[in-house]
Amino acid sequence: MPLTTQDVNRFEAARPRLEAIAYRLLGSASEAEDVVQETFLRWQAADVARVEVPEAWLTKVLTNLCLNQLTSARARRETYVGQWLPEPLLEGDPMLGPAEAAEQRESVSYAVLTLMERLSPHERAVYVLREAFGHPHRDIAAILDISEAACQQLLHRARKHLADGRARTEIDAAAARRVVEEFLAAARSGRTEPLVRLLTADAVSIGDGGGKVPARAKAFEGAVAVARFMRGLFRPAPAKRALVGGTAEIYATTANGGPAVVAVVDGRVVGVMCLEVTADGIAAFRNQVNPDKLRRATGVWAGADHGEPAFVAF
Repeated sequence: MPLTTQDVNRFEAARPRLEAIAYRLLGSASEAEDVVQETFLRWQAADVARVEVPEAWLTKVLTNLCLNQLTSARARRETYVGQWLPEPLLEGDPMLGPAEAAEQRESVSYAVLTLMERLSPHERAVYVLREAFGHPHRDIAAILDISEAACQQLLHRARKHLADGRARTEIDAAAARRVVEEFLAAARSGRTEPLVRLLTADAVSIGDGGGKVPARAKAFEGAVAVARFMRGLFRPAPAKRALVGGTAEIYATTANGGPAVVAVVDGRVVGVMCLEVTADGIAAFRNQVNPDKLRRATGVWAGADHGEPAFVAF
């Protein structure tokens, strides 16, 4: 039977939540949109009058589609050019989903999304559904067709894997913003020493160009190496202007709920740098410059007021 207006409205009401789940599971906004659309097609083909709890039915279908996607994504990423990083979401993007609880904010942070690549598809699904969306183990077990005990074990393993990669305590948003502003001032100075002072001794910088924009395949490691890279990154040069198609405006902003630096050329986002700021300093820079992963960011950026840039680079 064709869907009624009520059936369509019920799905549309669930869409923001489904997109938020899919993004956390896949680390890609474009893939999340595709999976949600496929979920709608399954909803359209189902005998929805016999679906007792539509939200549970939709979550189960979506999650299993994402699990299939994660399995094939692992194979694709083996041939990905350079480092693979998630697609960043800028402040105000509805796909970020709920952010009231600490667990909800953490599950969408850029650092955790990157670390979630360590998890098996089922570990990732249990972690997202439990930590970010508060599903009881009973419901998650039904979604994944496993026992509650297995579900609890998967969550335990997921938390351990993520904790192993996040040993330091982060600082509050206001303090992190001050550190970002200090970083931009130091980067603009053209000197290495002020940058080194802001970094942890074991700081790293990772870039994802997807083979379309130059990005070093191997991460920069250590405060001095990272500081030298950042000093050179913000140094003006005609080659950089030619690469990005103009003069880049640099903004301090927020991406995935955490501190970020955004480079914009003529309204087009050409780079998003997500900073992992801890009590000891900046521990990591994760730099997304793959244009395929910045289209959504450009759209969100165009719909918001960002004030004046911190400076104009390149």
